[in-house]
Amino acid sequence: MNIVCIGGGPAGLYFSLLMKKQNPDHRITVIERNRPYDTFGWGVVFSDQTLGNLANADEPTARAILQAFNHWDDIEIHFKGQTVRSGGHGFCGIGRKRLLNILQARCEELGVQLVFETEVQDDQAIAKQYGADLVIASDGLNSRIRTRYAASYQPEIDQRHCRFVWLGTRKKFEAFTFAFRQTPHGWFQAHIYQYDGDTSTFIVETPEHVWRAAGLDSMSQEEGIAFCEALFAEELDGHGLLSNSPHLRGSAQWITFPRIVCRQWVHHEDGVPVVLMGDAAHTAHYSIGSGTKLALEDAIELARCFGQHDDSDAALAAYQQLRAIEVLKIQSAARNSMEWFENVERYSAMEAPQFAYSMLTRSQRISHENLRLRDPAYVADYEQWLARRAGEQAGVEMGDEALPPMLTPFRLRGVLLKNRIAVSPMAQYSAVDGVAGDYHLMHLGARAMGGAGLVFAEMTCVSADARITPACPGMYSEAHTQAWRRIVDFVHANSDAKIALQLGHAGAKGSTRPMWDGIDLPLSEGNWPLISASEQQYLAGVSQVARAATESDLARIEQDFVRATLAAAVAGFDWLELHCAHGYLLSSFISPLTNRRSDEYGGSLENRCRYPLRVFRAMRAAWPQDKPMSVRISAHDWVEGGITPDDAVRIARLFKQAGADLIDCSSGQVSKLEQPVYGRMFQAPFADRVRNEAGIASMAVGSIFEADHANSIIAAGRADLCAVGRPHLANPAWTLTEMARIGYNGAGAGAAWPKQYRPGQQQLERNLQRERQLAAANTGLTPQQVAARLLEG
Repeated sequence: MNIVCIGGGPAGLYFSLLMKKQNPDHRITVIERNRPYDTFGWGVVFSDQTLGNLANADEPTARAILQAFNHWDDIEIHFKGQTVRSGGHGFCGIGRKRLLNILQARCEELGVQLVFETEVQDDQAIAKQYGADLVIASDGLNSRIRTRYAASYQPEIDQRHCRFVWLGTRKKFEAFTFAFRQTPHGWFQAHIYQYDGDTSTFIVETPEHVWRAAGLDSMSQEEGIAFCEALFAEELDGHGLLSNSPHLRGSAQWITFPRIVCRQWVHHEDGVPVVLMGDAAHTAHYSIGSGTKLALEDAIELARCFGQHDDSDAALAAYQQLRAIEVLKIQSAARNSMEWFENVERYSAMEAPQFAYSMLTRSQRISHENLRLRDPAYVADYEQWLARRAGEQAGVEMGDEALPPMLTPFRLRGVLLKNRIAVSPMAQYSAVDGVAGDYHLMHLGARAMGGAGLVFAEMTCVSADARITPACPGMYSEAHTQAWRRIVDFVHANSDAKIALQLGHAGAKGSTRPMWDGIDLPLSEGNWPLISASEQQYLAGVSQVARAATESDLARIEQDFVRATLAAAVAGFDWLELHCAHGYLLSSFISPLTNRRSDEYGGSLENRCRYPLRVFRAMRAAWPQDKPMSVRISAHDWVEGGITPDDAVRIARLFKQAGADLIDCSSGQVSKLEQPVYGRMFQAPFADRVRNEAGIASMAVGSIFEADHANSIIAAGRADLCAVGRPHLANPAWTLTEMARIGYNGAGAGAAWPKQYRPGQQQLERNLQRERQLAAANTGLTPQQVAARLLEG
């Protein structure tokens, strides 16, 4: 083949030498605009795993790179005057110039033709000049070729929110160092690592609005460097900062990061494939040091595909298919990392140990158990610190034991949970006339005895016409109250778990069949009328049309919720949750996709939340003051024009002001047009934002299926509780099983809760009697009168 690589960066050079090594008869030319051995930038970072990939691809190159590397295992985080150190991370740094020199020399050794100081204006003319069978577009993140054939490549370019400057220093750092400084304008951070015997990379980063407020947009290059030297004087220890971009004037050295994703990586021009590689095809944020790694691994994969396929089209198709998946994984992790650094302010209220842990696990590639493998002493110390802190906040003496984070206690109001695991509310469609029966006793009782700290009953409906299906449980008659009382008493008598009731109204999603008979399909007969915030049909052309709720409807439904709240208190539930998610009635008011009202309940987000808040306040007034109330919200509608995570933070603040204790962060199910992005712990970022921006406790839910997930979420302060659903359906003792799987040898479900705090039977009876008295005191009625009123409706 005749191959032309446009761009002499790591991707083009490495692909060229691998292809020449594979077949010396290939004629390969690399065209680079800079002079030989010129480069911009400082050092690049590889993980030990990446080095292994290089060694497998071309051992001489890998050996030369390894000999030039500076290797370290530790990461240091400097925050609020404290230093946190974690080891076992296995990174290597090398100067970008040295890396290119090694690749250039290896290309020359193998017979690749290197053409320097040549600016390619027309890739088609170059292809014809060299008779190319294949053109590699490795011309960087500002790729002219990608722009020229944008209709084929379909790039998405997202210019991110931070300004950063790439500097160097002669101070040598023995650990990969992250330093954070608060200024009157906001937070700055530095990413620092040594890459050769006497030089370290020193990247300074801050959000755009902070950069402007600090006046850096109007400073000269020298003034900007002096600002950074003063800001990070403690880390620099008398050393200066260096720039290798003298050609840039003013503030031009401060740039923003473009996140690039291309849907297609191959374009054909006159029968010649033009293939994107490296930054031309994709970018990944420097905070996980993966841009050069991706470029080199692109080269490895494309060369391998050509070695495995005789047909070029087949090789290119395989290349894109395989690399697109791997790049997506890295870009997902890099996005998480990038967004963490864009939002340091969000985590600035944390104490240094938790801030550092949050930073170390920011990409979600490194989990709690992965950290333990890297540095068991660090994790043990952190678990001990976290357990003590949790005990202090919960009013429990924890001692010096290092506990898995999910097993630390948690208190809201007067309710103390033995651990951070909740069984999610999951519809079972097994009630008869709204009555929870033996099935529910078995279902909830087994899970309460399986180790979870909190067990949620499924969404329980406040009236017969509020049900999703005829098989949904209710709380609108004395029979319902007594049935739930039986289950609550069983849970309290046989476990040290707490039990919660979730109250809701199905709205436009009501009067349907159980899911196994056709999810969201209306009943074949016996349908009841539906109401919603506005007239709507959930399943177009299939569902019933729900009418818009009138003021009299709203008043009646509010009273239904209050009556069910009083009944929940009589039944002895420890915790109450209001369901304002998933397109049900209260959710339909919040989402602009389903609320088109023109009265005081429509329009702005505050107006759309007005009725759900009205219901919540009425319930809060009726619910015992020493018991918590949570609210489940859809933190993302996953539809353009719907609720966004930004909105979720505002919604959480409104419910916090109304007296909510915790926000249960789910998402979606508001519109059938939704396009959710699934993945493990995919909704945890919503709980993270709510907890750390709105300042209210949160619960993470969704694809949390291992103790490692829950431990990572709790330890990083992304949520206070983790709700686990489907795994608990498969295994009622999921919590106990996971405790055993991670090697925790505590004696049972309450092992994380010292024995003296586990209620005995006599204490249990006193608690139940007190709950009845509180429920009665809140209404001025005796428990018997409360029950009679409930029966009367």
